[in-house]
Amino acid sequence: MTTTTPLPPKTERPPAVRRRFAAARPAAGFALAALVLFAGAPLALSDFRLGLLAKYLCTAMVAVGICLAWGRGGLLTLGQGVFFGLGGYAMAMHLKIADAGPGNLPDFMQLYGSATELPWWWRPFANPVFAVAATVLLPMAVAAILGSFIFRRRVKGAYFAILSQALAAAFAIWLVGQQATTGGTNGLTDIQGFFGYDLDDPVNQRMVYFVIASVLLLLIALARQLLHSRYGELLVAVRDSEERVRFLGYDPANVKLVAYVVAAGVAGLAGALFVPAVGIISPALVGIVPSIELVIGAAVGGRASLTGAVLGAIGVAWAKTALSEEFPAGWTYFQGLLFIVALAFLPGGLASLAAVVKRRRAGRRLAGDTV
Repeated sequence: MTTTTPLPPKTERPPAVRRRFAAARPAAGFALAALVLFAGAPLALSDFRLGLLAKYLCTAMVAVGICLAWGRGGLLTLGQGVFFGLGGYAMAMHLKIADAGPGNLPDFMQLYGSATELPWWWRPFANPVFAVAATVLLPMAVAAILGSFIFRRRVKGAYFAILSQALAAAFAIWLVGQQATTGGTNGLTDIQGFFGYDLDDPVNQRMVYFVIASVLLLLIALARQLLHSRYGELLVAVRDSEERVRFLGYDPANVKLVAYVVAAGVAGLAGALFVPAVGIISPALVGIVPSIELVIGAAVGGRASLTGAVLGAIGVAWAKTALSEEFPAGWTYFQGLLFIVALAFLPGGLASLAAVVKRRRAGRRLAGDTV
């Protein structure tokens, strides 16, 4: 029998010091993220690459909502592309009306349709206040209606995921079929202005980037407060034991509905900011495949961790751009493999890697002490 020399006991900080470190860690991380986004990225990246980063940050916003709904609430939302698209089309409709000028139709309506005036459901989006409010409230309203039917009937698990995916498919098909009013397969393209600012100007493009970065940091801060509130604890309880929560007098349907609606609103806001960053919104960006890509980013980074979900979404979006340029036919297979590996071997995503390594080291140390 072999013996091992016992390790010296680790000196632990007093509880008060540990609490101060724990309280300061989020603030330090937030400050570091702000420094990278507002100082590091603009100095290190060209205008083209900074525009791509703005696009990636929009997908990270959606990941914040996925972290809330799926990571903490257990709702595998495979239809976030619908809410992303609703927000994007609401913003694009206003910008296209503004680009056309008073009394004129957007260019695609003149090309594909025979209408002489705006369709009735386009007219409210000429008002900028209405359009901006609709980018968030419209996705939330749709989510509230759908969620009420789904959660009241206790639909969950794989059935909920399939329904949300079917919704994304139906939405994309509807957009394609309404060519005269939605642009069809092409979508709403060639968006030139953003509330009076010319998007062809690099200075204005940087302004859009700073707006997107600011909104992302604000969403992260608000989501963190929500997740650490009493509601956040109740949401986790519903995920882990729905029947016990119902026995305690809470309605799990309402708890899940709030998470679903908030995630939809966040996705709609992300879609609205995606439009001036990229200059286009189309059915190809809101269907089944884009919705799954958004979930993959959150899963790889760590769906239960805000930081992990955000960084995972940015990383997967960057990998899609970089690898699809080199391997256009193989990227989809790599993406699917990445999702399978993440769920099978690291369910908590990369954010849980440090905890997994720490547990294994502790297990080996305990096994060595008992030899």
